[in-house]
Amino acid sequence: MSAAPGTGIRLAAVLSHPTQYYSPWFRWLRSHTALELRVFYLWDFGVAQRHDPNFGKTFEWDVDLLSGYDSQFVPNASGNPGAEHFLGFNNPDLTAQMGAWRPDAMLLFGYKWASHLRAIAWARRRRVPILFRGDSHLLGRGSPGWHVRLALRALFSQFASFLYVGAANREYFEAFGVPPRKLFFAPHSVNAELFDRGNPGHRAEAARLRAQLGLDPAAKVVLFAGKLVAAKQPAELLGAFMELGMAGTAMVLVGDGPEKERLQAMASERAGVPGAPPVRFLPFANQSEMPSRYLLADIFVLPSRGVYETWGLAVNEAMHMGVPCLVSDRVGCQRDLVTHGETGWVFDSADPKALARSLSAALADLGSAQRRDEIGRAVDSRMSGYTYAKTTDGLLAALAASRK
Repeated sequence: MSAAPGTGIRLAAVLSHPTQYYSPWFRWLRSHTALELRVFYLWDFGVAQRHDPNFGKTFEWDVDLLSGYDSQFVPNASGNPGAEHFLGFNNPDLTAQMGAWRPDAMLLFGYKWASHLRAIAWARRRRVPILFRGDSHLLGRGSPGWHVRLALRALFSQFASFLYVGAANREYFEAFGVPPRKLFFAPHSVNAELFDRGNPGHRAEAARLRAQLGLDPAAKVVLFAGKLVAAKQPAELLGAFMELGMAGTAMVLVGDGPEKERLQAMASERAGVPGAPPVRFLPFANQSEMPSRYLLADIFVLPSRGVYETWGLAVNEAMHMGVPCLVSDRVGCQRDLVTHGETGWVFDSADPKALARSLSAALADLGSAQRRDEIGRAVDSRMSGYTYAKTTDGLLAALAASRK
């Protein structure tokens, strides 16, 4: 009988703070592999109430982010903790705490902060192999300057393996000289136990929300959910939806942020126009509430156009719930998850009219029972490759290669 995956390997993961995306995976690793995993957190955002300037409110996630796996918080000496500046993660005790635990390898998330560079130097001195996971891409950025290429080539040469999340992310690493032998596909995935479309509670709550919002049960609902910030282009989406003015449709925007007043003003201007499709708003939804928000929709739209959307895990969530997506070609997950006309729809970020055209085509497709079924089957097939099991396969392969 062969040994269980990861038997005897002590893996230290260094992550900024507990997140609703990684904590369930860490729990899955603990219950499905023999890895001895310990996560070293650099900040308590997400498990302690903190103010998020993009949401414009104070909150903490309402799902369990800490049980089921080993973790510890390393004191952060920063006067202004967070990812916005180099010293936002400044944890002087990190290397001592990792050293006391004696890991065989380190899984690093990020490199732009003081503690991350300190951890890299510590691991290199002790010949602890470093596995790096990130989701950056070069979509819309053009060719990086020589100084960036030089610096990142030097930095990336220090890592034993790279866990890339998708096609655009792989190309990013390759652009900075990472050889194919160091690249391992470990796709972004989300908690399938939470995002379960068969859960009757999720379906009942979605039906209740439709009724609460006064939406016709037969209406095709276009959903935007996330931070209402300009980088995600919610105003452009709302403008395209109102321009189409298609009968039998509605739009729901879930979230809070600096763009909300502008969006509400746009919707109010059209509210009295005869035949104008309804536009409704719901406030920020915590993680446990998101499945029902996706289920009230027929299509989820993520129209980000800048360099902001490195992946777009909301697309994973929506597709797990069986909801097809419309995204821009600048969204990091597009090439992997959303194939135009097959698993969803894609619009050209360089064409200012393309969003409205693609939204019109999507709503027309959803009006056909045959096309809706075809797209639904394709979505399910695609998402079968984006699970914690697949992500773990990449991690274990990277670990094995780094220890040869």
